[in-house]
Amino acid sequence: MSKVYSVAVLVGSLRKDSLNRKVAQALAELAPASLKLFIVEIGDLALYNEDIDATQPPAPYTIFRDQIRPADAVLFVTPEYNRSVPGVLKNAIDVGSRPYGQSVFNAKPGAVISVSPGAIGGFGANHHLRQSLVFLNVPCMQQPEAYLGGAGDAFDASGKLSDKTRPFLQKFIDEYAKWVEQHHKL
Repeated sequence: MSKVYSVAVLVGSLRKDSLNRKVAQALAELAPASLKLFIVEIGDLALYNEDIDATQPPAPYTIFRDQIRPADAVLFVTPEYNRSVPGVLKNAIDVGSRPYGQSVFNAKPGAVISVSPGAIGGFGANHHLRQSLVFLNVPCMQQPEAYLGGAGDAFDASGKLSDKTRPFLQKFIDEYAKWVEQHHKL
């Protein structure tokens, strides 16, 4: 029997009906049997503050870290705000990477997919996020790159993934499964 890898998914949009959340859910459905994706919520995290973390970390910090720590891998699904990563996602990364030397992300195989209704598919956010992942020692899948532009057309009115988008997401998640298997720390 082959191993099933747990994948913590961080969605960089807080909107309940965001395109990014829909893509994360679609990826969970398309994932091969070797991956089990679960979304880790980031909306309750207070802005990172080392002063409050050093004495008694807020419960949401602890819950967030405890959800990511046992995961085998991490997947980031992000929109682009002002050519960069949304503040809420950057904050989640800061919370998970602290206290220094105790990052919950260390050595977990990762991947980034940026999702935008715009034409360039969140290119800036995708690459800014990758910069942080280098520092966090997250081996990030390089190919296939995943920028989902025109994402407003990725789902029909009932929320079903379009036939046009399905092959793109299927290829991405299948390649990510191989990446996780190759780079998972044994």
